[in-house]
Amino acid sequence: MSLLDHLEGKLRAIAAQDLTRFLRAAESPTAPRQRVRGADGLTRELLMFCSNDYLGLADHPRIAQALIEGAEVYGGGSGASHLISGHSIAHERLEDALAAWFAPYIPHAPRALSFCTGYMANLAVLTALGDAEAEIFSEALNHASLIDGTRLAKAKVSRYGHCDLAELRALLQASTARVKLIVTDAVFSMDGDIAPLPALLALAEEFDAWLIVDDAHGFGVLGKTGRGALEHFDLSSERLILIGTLGKAAGLSGAFVAAHATVIEYLLQAARSYIFTTASLPAVAHALLTSLDLIEGDTGAQRRERLRALQQRLRRGIGALLQRRPELGWRLADSETPVQPLIVGGNAEVMRLAAALEQEGLRVPGIRPPTVPKGEARLRITLCATHSDADIDHLLAALEAASA
Repeated sequence: MSLLDHLEGKLRAIAAQDLTRFLRAAESPTAPRQRVRGADGLTRELLMFCSNDYLGLADHPRIAQALIEGAEVYGGGSGASHLISGHSIAHERLEDALAAWFAPYIPHAPRALSFCTGYMANLAVLTALGDAEAEIFSEALNHASLIDGTRLAKAKVSRYGHCDLAELRALLQASTARVKLIVTDAVFSMDGDIAPLPALLALAEEFDAWLIVDDAHGFGVLGKTGRGALEHFDLSSERLILIGTLGKAAGLSGAFVAAHATVIEYLLQAARSYIFTTASLPAVAHALLTSLDLIEGDTGAQRRERLRALQQRLRRGIGALLQRRPELGWRLADSETPVQPLIVGGNAEVMRLAAALEQEGLRVPGIRPPTVPKGEARLRITLCATHSDADIDHLLAALEAASA
């Protein structure tokens, strides 16, 4: 069989399970309303409930201006990896700012290291620290990048059930590994719930383990000043290794790891996905300083408060619909974050629902296995601080109509 025949057979199998994915091209900036070209080649303005731009900073004028300033100072690309010639003063300033941000939570002069993406950061941490002397204890609902990191690591990998502290405790008790690494998302990207980080840290301290936290969906959103899950829970420990993404609530791109200085120095020496990739654009690193300023200032505080109000409005409306129509069998996930999944069930049903919403001018993607468990296909509704009350009401009315 030729390769093309082989791949065409696989594509037919994907389509038969209602799992085919499609690309769409946005023709305007990330915002609640965006012009999008669909698979049919037609461009429409859609009300978007699918972006991770939770604070609405992606099209903020101050960030756009900072990008222009950064390009004027640093030009285009970085030209090489960080360790060759790509590490600019812009990267250094960003890392220094992030280290200062998290000093209260990772005591004794932590350092930060910047990455092109959160995926690269997660691969770096897990492959570098997860050597043959280590055991990784990985949360069942961790993001794909964490899962891939564990697959590439040389460490033994033990998986514990979602937020199942008893199972994790038993695994830690049974472990004879010299190095123990507990790995979890802070906010689970497909469910919106928050990991029990205080209890996880207590287990790390009890069993001489380290707690690796991917705060991709908490950074900028959780905590009084937007510092994320560590601020939300007011955690502080040298055992914390924090991974944060700068392409979601921060409105730009990139990622970072903040940890004890020795951990960061080792990543600098051993993390292949840091060492062997071109550094991110210096202009983006420069603009991220403006993003951090917005997140911790009045803009961030006001937008986090706005997000909470939108979450409550949405949950009240969907809750009322589900009370009226229990026969639908839908379930709204228990989430106190901007990720508000409506669990529908079957793949075909969720895609029909997503298509019906799009006919009403809304883009709410259907999420299917393997991203979520089989039988738990869902609409992943994500909120942005720049959504209006009328936007929420439009979505609620469209869901009501599509359920009829």
